[in-house]
Amino acid sequence: MWWFSGKGPSGFSASSTAEEVTQQIDATDLTAIVTGATSGIGTETARVLALRGVHVVMAVRNMEAGREIKETILRNNSTAKIDTTELDLGSMESVRKFASQFNSRGLPLNILINNAGIMATPFKLSKDNIELQFATNHIGHFLLTNLLLETMKQTAIKQKKEGRIVNVASRRHKLSYSEGIRFDKINDKSGYNSLSAYGQSKLANVLHANELARQLKVTHLFEQEEGTKITANSLNPGAIATNLFRYHSLIDGFVGLLGK
Repeated sequence: MWWFSGKGPSGFSASSTAEEVTQQIDATDLTAIVTGATSGIGTETARVLALRGVHVVMAVRNMEAGREIKETILRNNSTAKIDTTELDLGSMESVRKFASQFNSRGLPLNILINNAGIMATPFKLSKDNIELQFATNHIGHFLLTNLLLETMKQTAIKQKKEGRIVNVASRRHKLSYSEGIRFDKINDKSGYNSLSAYGQSKLANVLHANELARQLKVTHLFEQEEGTKITANSLNPGAIATNLFRYHSLIDGFVGLLGK
């Protein structure tokens, strides 16, 4: 089947690299924020965006790891424009601090990639007393997006270029709890299932992107302002082996991988 070996409608296949997909792109006048850029998809996203000229702001919880990734990228791409800023998505205070710092710098913002996430953790509450996976994977990104949205709108107007918001979701959004999002039981430890809770947070990512896309489309139609358009999408990155599975045994990790 083509999704394993041959090329699809896009001209790329499952074996195509990010460098190949972006080969003809010159993005030297764009600025992007990538959350969770210290490993896996986030690191590769930051690296390739920087390679194409994007000014990348890596929003990371572990600043030491962030600095190491930055140094690695610069060793291989000395002209890369890349910053590292602390962000703990499990803390709304940290999210507000990050957004305030970014907005105060006066930088444009063309791309927001909400990538960071945790998967199938033991039950734990965040600093704001919200189930940790829901807090980190959804609430943190939801708040971050709202706090940066005006900057994105102003950037789109000034540069007359479409802004992009991307929520990195998962096919496991289809495997949430039976009731979907358990709004009245988010912190229910007794009924907690680590994989279902992960699916719940990914379902929230998808619904957030869908509703945001709808609202942005309506706003754009009313404003009738060329260049103010911002699109919001969620995506399933496919089966990718990353440290997202660190809370699983080898067997559970393999099953989770297939469900990514």
